[in-house]
Order: sequence, then structure tokens, then C-alpha cells
Amino acid sequence: MSRRSIHHICFALISFVVSSSAAFADRPNVVVFLSDDQGWGDLSISGNGDLATPNIDSLARDGASFDRFFVCPVCSPTRAEFLTGRHHARSGVYSTSAGGERMNLDETTIGDLFKTAGYRTGAFGKWHNGMQYPYHPNGRGFEEFYGFCSGHWGNYFDALLERNGRIVTGKGYCIDDFTEQAMNFIETSVEAKRPFFAYLPYNTPHSPMQVPDSFWEKFAEKPLNFKNQQRQEPSSRDLHKRCALAMCENLDWNVGRLLKLLDELEISENTIVVWFHDNGPNGVRWNGGMKGQKGSTNEGGCRSPLFIRWPAGIKAGRKIPQICTARDLLPTLCDQAGISSKTGKPLDGMSLKPLLEGKTQDWPDRLLVNQWRDRTSIRSQRYRLDHEGKLFDMVADPGQRKSVDNPEVLEKLSAKAKAHRDQFMPDYFKDDRPFVIAHPDSPFTQLPARDAIGHGNIKRSNKFPNCSYFLNWTSVDDKITFKTRVAETGQYNVVLYYAAKDAGAKCELRFNNSILKFQIEQPHNVPQRGAKDDRYKRAESYVKDFKAIPIGTIELKQGEGDLTLKATEIPGREAMEFRLLTLERVK
Repeated sequence: MSRRSIHHICFALISFVVSSSAAFADRPNVVVFLSDDQGWGDLSISGNGDLATPNIDSLARDGASFDRFFVCPVCSPTRAEFLTGRHHARSGVYSTSAGGERMNLDETTIGDLFKTAGYRTGAFGKWHNGMQYPYHPNGRGFEEFYGFCSGHWGNYFDALLERNGRIVTGKGYCIDDFTEQAMNFIETSVEAKRPFFAYLPYNTPHSPMQVPDSFWEKFAEKPLNFKNQQRQEPSSRDLHKRCALAMCENLDWNVGRLLKLLDELEISENTIVVWFHDNGPNGVRWNGGMKGQKGSTNEGGCRSPLFIRWPAGIKAGRKIPQICTARDLLPTLCDQAGISSKTGKPLDGMSLKPLLEGKTQDWPDRLLVNQWRDRTSIRSQRYRLDHEGKLFDMVADPGQRKSVDNPEVLEKLSAKAKAHRDQFMPDYFKDDRPFVIAHPDSPFTQLPARDAIGHGNIKRSNKFPNCSYFLNWTSVDDKITFKTRVAETGQYNVVLYYAAKDAGAKCELRFNNSILKFQIEQPHNVPQRGAKDDRYKRAESYVKDFKAIPIGTIELKQGEGDLTLKATEIPGREAMEFRLLTLERVK
């Protein structure tokens, strides 16, 4: 029996005791919204007069708002810290793609805790913490998943998505689609008289900058109040900002739809609703004069709003000045729901329940670590030590314009930064984890180009791997490999997603001593898509309507090795353009 299976059995036994001692009807439901690349300043409640976000703002008015809440500078580590209550460096997350976004399998997630306590659990949107089971959300405590597991996606309209590991075609604009699916999940949970934990990790305003016409039309030529405080904006960047604002208003509209549903189902009173962002803004936008944006460990790169509304348990309009972090949300939500937050590992977060109840007398002074790659910054209640070792008084100088001389504070914060670097940085980038395929608990495995290595002349469609594909496959000496571990011996049907200018290439898929030979019998020469929906030219890859064809059955034996895709004959200009392999267990 695997270590993770034993882990889940233990938590199931614990949760049985917990769930049997409390009536489901008394437990609060939980909805967690997480937006992607939306800065602290991208809400009207923050003071931004260029957009209106009344539904999101209402969560602060009707609940609690946190003045100094901090996340990571980029997407996947913030998600990991929310899911585990631990610093992302503990969980194996060190990148945003190509496997570095995965949380180690010995981590327990907030989904695990709520599921084993009797909640229905669902995630709807951008997961970004692993694709292949058991890294997949279905393996991390979420019974239902609808969305995509990558770091970014190539098209937001009628997108190629997945439902519980199976590939499906989305309906309409993805944020609207994710919200609709979450609303269906909430309705069925209420019908079943089950408490629910609904996680909506949205993927906007992350690029590509796409938004429905009805939201874009408001911003296309609207005069904007806030300009870049440091330099004049080129018109192209202005388009990026306008689309980001339109995307933020679309987010607000969807939040409003879901809040209305809670009212209609008469469950608003006992439903905890959480709103926060995963990092600073992904472009030059108004952000309260703070230094830094996405990717920066300065204040502007990792400060986020946090609103928590729970009419039955939180006084409306409460404002909380104490510094807090995404790592605090797991213990907080467990505490509010009356379930155990014990994961078998020490948490870095603290329950915020005392602050939410106005009990601040014994709240400790804290030092929070904001770190990404080799940049580490330390935040106290008043000061920030930046990644260059400069100290700033964030009360007197919130824009970090002039460092201060305070030897005692500098020494204390520097010691914290050094201790963090000494503990985590020596092995931070080391990763020998293979991609798991053929796991016994999952009949279906996806292997996208993102997780592969191209050899020879083969190159990616873009330097950002997440939603890329491989092209320029012109030689039989070229190949694509996946570093894999087959979790269980069996036979698997294989489907290839490809495009090709010409037919006729003879290919083989090999894993150790197993081999599957096949031929590309039909050309599938299709253009890239996505540009017509972009309001601003993207930096990431465009996508194609790749063709899915069954290529046969392969027997895979348990063990590790390279899964290799190779062309043995290329009669035309190229073997193929490669996007994805799927494997489904036959027996």
C-alpha cells in the first residue's frame, strides 16, 4: 500500500469521528475565489476609479477585510500555499511549468481535510499544481474538477478543458463557464443536503488578454483616470490595461451571479465566501503607489486583498490591520468549519479566527517570508527587508522609495531571510520526480507537450511551456521524451493530438521494452488560433485545433524510464506537430 493511501485512510478515520459528532446542517459551506494576475489595485474598493467591482467590494462591506495580506509573486506557489497552509518551498513547488509547479505527494491539502470531514469538494478553473494523477485535483481531495491544470491556457472561448481528467470542450467564455459549473455543483450539494467546499481558482486577468465584447466595449475607448506614475504609457500597453480592467469587471459579474445563487438557495447566512488574488498585477496598472508587480517580492508584487464574508460568524465591516498570508487560510477555514487542520506536517499559517472575532490582545508579532526563486523578502508589521537587503519603513514609505537605517530591525529581518535561504535554497531547484502515468486510481493519463523534452531540431511553439506544442520535427534523429514512472502494469489505449502538413510519417512510442508503432495517415494542416480574440498581442503560444487519433494499444510495465515518441520515416516536410498524448487503461 502506498504512503499516500495510508495517509488518506488515517484521515478518513479521523474525519469519521469528526463528521459523526456534528450535524452537517450546522456546518458552514465554503466558497473560495482566487483570481489570477489581478493586482491589489484592480478593485474599486481599493480606490481605483477606472472600474467598478461592486459584488467583490460587497464581501468587504458585509464581512471582514484584511489591510495587509500577502501572497507569492507568481501563480503556482500561491496556490500551493493556500492548499497546504505551508510555504511553497516545503512542498516542492519551484516553477510555474514543466513539472516544477507540482506539490509533493506527501502534502495534505485543504481539499483532503474538507473531503474527509464529510464535505463535497469541487474545484473549477485553473489548478496549476500538477496534472497527472495523483498530482491531479481529483487526487488532492477534490471530488469534482472542471477546468485545466496548466499554468496558462491558449484560448478562453469554447476552450479545450477537462472534467475529472477527461477532455471536454468548454462552453463560451471560460470564466463564465467555470462559474456556471461551480453553481451547478453548489445546487446539487444543497439538493443532497451536504455541506460543500467550492474552490474557484480563476485564470484571469492572466494573458491572453481575451474578454467578451460586452465587457470590452465599456473600456475600448473609455478615458482612464490612472496613468503610470513613472512614465508615459505607450498605446499598446494601454490596450493591455483596458482589457485587464474589463476582465476584472467580468470576474465581478461572475462573483455576483454566484452570490445571487446563494441568496436564492437561502444559504448565504451560513456560507463562508473568500476572495483573494494570487500575485501582483501582470502589467503597468494603478496599484496604490506600491513598488513592484507580478514576479516581484516587493510590496506591489505580493500584496493582495483578502475579504471573508460569513454572516453567521463574522461581524460586517470588520477591518483587520495585522499582516497575514495565504498560508493562514487553511487553518482559518478549518477552524471556522470546526474540523481538524492537522495534516501530519507543521503548518506555517495561523488561524485568523481570533482576528475575525476581534480578539487581538494575544496576537503575536510575525515575520512573513515572501520568496520566489532566488529573491527573498521579509515583512514585519511595519518594515520590509527587500531581496537586496535594504530596509523600508512601510508605514512612512509604502512605495519603498528610500531605505532606512535601523540596525536592530535590519539584523532581525536579515536573520530571518538567511535562515529561510539556508533551509530551502540549497535544494530549491532540485527535482528528480518523474511524471506519473498509469496510476491504479486513475484510468486516464494526459501527457502534454508542456511536460516533455524535445531533442534535436524539435522546438517549442513558444518559450513559455504551459500551453505550447512541439514543431519543426524534420529528422528521424529527433524525438520527444517524457521522464515517467509507470505506477501499475497494464495495457493502455493511446490517443495522439497532432497537426501535420503532410501524411505518411511512420512513428513509434516506446517505454523500456514496450513499443507501439503507428503511421500518420492523414495530414491535418490547421492555422494557429486565438489572435482574433486577443485585445493585446500575447507573449505566450497560440494554439491549434489539433486532431485526436487513436494510435493503438501499448503494454506498460511498472517502473521508471523515458516514454519516447520518435519518427522512423518522414516522407514529407515534417513528422508532425505534437500537442498531447492520452493513455487509458484497457486492463
